[in-house]
Amino acid sequence: MLESLTLTNFKAFARQEIRLAPFTLLTGLNSSGKSSVLQALALLRQSYDSGDLSPAYGHEAGLLLNDELVQLGTGQDVRHEAYDDETGPHIALALRGDGGTARWTAVYEREADHLKLVPAEQGIQQEPAALLPSLFGPGFQYLKADRVSPQVSYPRSHHAVTTRGFLGAHGEHTVNYLRTHQDEPVTGKALRLPDAASAGLLAQTEAWMQRLCPGVRLVAEDIHGTDAVRLGYHFGSGFSESNQYRPTNVGFGLTYVLPVVVACLSARPGTLILLENPEAHLHPQGQTWMAYLACATAASGAQVVMETHSDHVLNGLRLQVKNGRLAADGTAVHYFRRKGQTTEVVSPIIGPDGTLSEWPEGFFDEWENSLDQLLD
Repeated sequence: MLESLTLTNFKAFARQEIRLAPFTLLTGLNSSGKSSVLQALALLRQSYDSGDLSPAYGHEAGLLLNDELVQLGTGQDVRHEAYDDETGPHIALALRGDGGTARWTAVYEREADHLKLVPAEQGIQQEPAALLPSLFGPGFQYLKADRVSPQVSYPRSHHAVTTRGFLGAHGEHTVNYLRTHQDEPVTGKALRLPDAASAGLLAQTEAWMQRLCPGVRLVAEDIHGTDAVRLGYHFGSGFSESNQYRPTNVGFGLTYVLPVVVACLSARPGTLILLENPEAHLHPQGQTWMAYLACATAASGAQVVMETHSDHVLNGLRLQVKNGRLAADGTAVHYFRRKGQTTEVVSPIIGPDGTLSEWPEGFFDEWENSLDQLLD
């Protein structure tokens, strides 16, 4: 499990260490640096998958800025604009966890989209997947905020869902993954809902989705003679069961949240899941249940790093801690706010009773601010 990420001259950060826990919650105002934490981790994974973290075939090792997971532009887009003489102009990412540490320093080049690594920083003798398996091993998932929208059909890729076990950065392979693995049991005890028809992935996915939309049922099937699959929704059961509906004729939120549910339920101990705004398009009750799902995932041994704007998600996390479903020391909450040209991070601590050690200005206080004005 990853324990910390240190960013130097990366986007909004001059130098910042971020503590990581089984469940790490990132929140703050827009453009304050929350997504940059997820992007830094995804950038390392992207560069590893492409073979760019280690020199091969005569190529120099480097950070690949634009590929499947993230598209960050060029050097001028990712380097912090106010670097100082102590850190220099280069960009560095460092990780601690899984019993090891590693640091990558990339040479700043304004127009380059492949930033070469400083040779001294390439001296990692151990294979990255063995050194930091949480990030570089199998089971990694990164779901971006702009997930796939309701569609008539979805791609069918054996390589993505079977060889890689990957849902896609936009969740585009989720339906095919669910179709392929629907009978495989959900391994995490904390993730299995007792009212589900079975411990299988499809049944458990339905049960969790019903917490968000009561009565919903799912069908994931291939489209004969094509390289595509389709998703169908039913409502009710037995004599009162509805006809099958296309995702395009059902509320946007169900399809948008489905990749998040499948990612959490299919996670294995020691794997890493990065989630951007998983609560998008969900009713407040659904947002709270999203926190419950993420807590159950962390309690089952996976690691979740989540960016959110939802106080319902925060409170859902606090409730799960208070109710003993996730240890307080298994959480990390970070609030990001701009301070001049850089970002400041405040990290309230959740106590065993769900209380927070501090409540900094701007940290989910808009409801109280509005209420004060209404009562004035």
